[in-house]
Amino acid sequence: MAQAKINAKANEGRFCRSSSMADRSSRLLESLDQLELRVEALREAATAVEQEKEILLEMIHSIQNSQDMRQISDGEREELNLTANRLMGRTLTVEVSVETIRNPQQQESLKHATRIIDEVVNKFLDDLGNAKSHLMSLYSACSSEVPHGPVDQKFQSIVIGCALEDQKKIKRRLETLLRNIENSDKAIKLLEHSKGAGTKTLQQNAESKFN
Repeated sequence: MAQAKINAKANEGRFCRSSSMADRSSRLLESLDQLELRVEALREAATAVEQEKEILLEMIHSIQNSQDMRQISDGEREELNLTANRLMGRTLTVEVSVETIRNPQQQESLKHATRIIDEVVNKFLDDLGNAKSHLMSLYSACSSEVPHGPVDQKFQSIVIGCALEDQKKIKRRLETLLRNIENSDKAIKLLEHSKGAGTKTLQQNAESKFN
């Protein structure tokens, strides 16, 4: 009888220790789960800062190369450019880096995709129209929406092999390049329109002198 009580007490002690260990393990796991959520939130916030930096630099660059900037006095343009350069310099002081974990295959896919985009960018000066069409086909390969034009199937298979974060960055880069081309097209058209209007005015003035 006495031995049975001793065994029961020993078993009770083992049960308490096991229960206590399980509770601690559960609490630790819960803490790690909460920390994982905070880590992901940190990465998302840092990525958002990266994107905001890219947008700000693009907007400053767009203002500096806008048609409005060409249609003001030299003194005003110089003053505005000084302000724009100051803002760009302050923006560049913000350094944020979110590293993406990649396996060797994803690393190789990223290099391949980057090389293809760089090759198209290098052709901008030679043939802007063809480069724009090529970029559109690359962008369509990254889009989940129904494409409005041709899709570069080879590029699509390469992008699929990239890490998910890299896929998003590739798409954002293509969007930025296409916006820059669109802004360049508008600036050229406005410049041509203003030149055409100026030529027409000169012709009208010349004709009025003879009449």
